[in-house]
Amino acid sequence: MLVTEVFFSSLFFIRIFFSTFSGCNLIVLSLQRETKGQFLIDHVCNYYSLLEKDYFGIRYVDPDKQRHWLEPNKSICKQMKSHPPYTMCFRVKFYPQEPLKIKEELTRYLLYLQIKRDIFHGRLLCSFSDAAYLGACIVQAELGDYDSDEHPENYVSEIEIFPKQSQKLERKIMEIHKNELRGQSPPVAEFNLLLKAHTLETYGVDPHPCKDSTGTTSFLGFTAAGFVVFQGNKRIHLIKWPDVCKLKYEGKTFYVVGTPKEKKAMLVFHTSTPAACKHLWKCGVENQAFYKYAKSSQIKTVSSNRIFFKGSRFRYSGKVAKEVVEASSKIQREPPQVHRVNITQSRSSQSLNKQLIINMEPLQPLLPSPVEQEEEVSVGEGIPLPKEDISAPLIISSPVKEAQEYADPPSEEDEKIKEPLTISELSYNPSASLLPTPVDDDEINMLFDCPSRLELEREDTDSFEDLEADEHAFLMAEEEEMTEAHRAFSWSYAILTGHIRVNPLVKSFSRLLVVGLGLLLFVFPLLLLLLESGIDLSFLCEIRQTPEFEQFHYEYYCPLKEWVAGKVNLFLYMLGCS
Repeated sequence: MLVTEVFFSSLFFIRIFFSTFSGCNLIVLSLQRETKGQFLIDHVCNYYSLLEKDYFGIRYVDPDKQRHWLEPNKSICKQMKSHPPYTMCFRVKFYPQEPLKIKEELTRYLLYLQIKRDIFHGRLLCSFSDAAYLGACIVQAELGDYDSDEHPENYVSEIEIFPKQSQKLERKIMEIHKNELRGQSPPVAEFNLLLKAHTLETYGVDPHPCKDSTGTTSFLGFTAAGFVVFQGNKRIHLIKWPDVCKLKYEGKTFYVVGTPKEKKAMLVFHTSTPAACKHLWKCGVENQAFYKYAKSSQIKTVSSNRIFFKGSRFRYSGKVAKEVVEASSKIQREPPQVHRVNITQSRSSQSLNKQLIINMEPLQPLLPSPVEQEEEVSVGEGIPLPKEDISAPLIISSPVKEAQEYADPPSEEDEKIKEPLTISELSYNPSASLLPTPVDDDEINMLFDCPSRLELEREDTDSFEDLEADEHAFLMAEEEEMTEAHRAFSWSYAILTGHIRVNPLVKSFSRLLVVGLGLLLFVFPLLLLLLESGIDLSFLCEIRQTPEFEQFHYEYYCPLKEWVAGKVNLFLYMLGCS
């Protein structure tokens, strides 16, 4: 969506060029300043007559080229802090774990478009044979059966499927298209692509470029299985969601605390900016909530930092995967018709003056009126609104059999996790139409390194500087922090005692701050003593039963108490030995 006009008042209007997977439409919205993101998400889903909408989201890019997902429970006006024009896109946010459980063909088609986009931008990395099969499914869905009269000798070379499309791959795609996929309708070919794609290791991965503790370029992602890390052509880490204990970030450093095989481990990664790290953390928290929990009511508010420091707090809003599947199974309506956009139409859809213009105030119903259907037919190009089901029914027999063939036994999956898994002959090197996902290693380094260092690396391409500081560097940094803290305390003490002359207002504020901290240090332990004691008072019982206190008790107070008890026992033991 490209927002071209915004008038900030109690009621403001937005003209939107709505960018989907294969084209743009112009929409005019009338919103209030406090209108939340869920309104816009519902608006777009109603526009497409989409009921299984929890898999999708709206993405936008800020002036610093940092991507964000539009948060449903926050004001649209507050999230759009920059000036127009805004760039927003309708995308798949949570990839369905099992395409067989998607109820409506419209949802499957939108997922197919997203995966086709992922393939083109190099996000769905796979072996040569799998790539050929996926490409053949796309050709079958777009062109239909092979016809020697209509299709020239190298007809696949005219279709952009992969970022780097070799002649060998094109010949294999044509071979599968001619011999194996004949007779499959577009819905069946699209469904077969989904069944193959969802078994791949990079299915659903929205890659986040990072550096690990050794300075090696890594791509982090979140899938239905768990947290994954890719380096080169290997998946080097997979921590399943039940084993992920905590996701947190501090500045530009992202931490993943997990317990794979009952052994606690922590992975550390470094992003290019704090904003990129916060976006990475939010994506991880949302994906863990969506795929891990059985009910949305089980999800608690999470914090990025410790309780004594100010950090980001985030709470997932919406249904989880199991609830979405249950809701899909209860859909009873007549399926809407899917209007597919072929390759020629999708290329011509860049012309916005031929797109459908709709004034949306208030929301349109799920199914448009007959007048809108007539206007839609007259457009000719672009993305028509989906209305009714297609005439050719979906053939389930073949896709189901293939799904059973693709499914890996649990034992094989466990074997895959034990060691790095090679997923392709090529390195995982995704590109994207929207920054900041880089294209190659040089552009990744530009996100992390300063210009002077880039010049040094260009002069000597064989040299490599590790980003991980050694133990001595950490000790030096810690010593510098202690020195700075000592200076700050000395300066504060000098102000309070009058050795340094400052503004009386600043002096009064400093004294007030010290008194406040003193009261906090006195009241806080007293409050903990009252709450943890056996005193049976009604208001104390009510406080103990609040979710916030329970979260504080189990996540912070109990571990701290155990740590202090362990230190005391160790001290007493050492004292007894001496």
